[in-house]
Amino acid sequence: MHTVMLKAKLHMARVTHAVLHYEGSCAIDGELLDMAGIRENEQVQIYNVATGARFTTYAIRGEAGSKMISINGAAAHHGKPGHRVIICSYAHYEESELDSHRPSLVYLAEGNEVSHTSNAIPVQLA
Repeated sequence: MHTVMLKAKLHMARVTHAVLHYEGSCAIDGELLDMAGIRENEQVQIYNVATGARFTTYAIRGEAGSKMISINGAAAHHGKPGHRVIICSYAHYEESELDSHRPSLVYLAEGNEVSHTSNAIPVQLA
């Protein structure tokens, strides 16, 4: 049996570009991709905090150090520059991997600067 688990997350990224007439995908600063462990052409889910839109696309490498988060193609209708988004990738894990699995979490501040990283989401308190 496989279980789908969160693999990586870029939390509260700021959209810098929305390019409707582009082949598609989401361009992400190459340094952020590498830090999160998201691969080029990997499927990602994007959650727009401003609008509630949730959509699927794939990651492409943006210029390293650019802090770019560019939502492209038809997905550009789901986000505008300035919107905050959460970008997640998921993977299938074997039962034997579940206890040791830890996602790669990259938290972003203004300007898509990395504020901190983690491998565990804090317990939500009541």
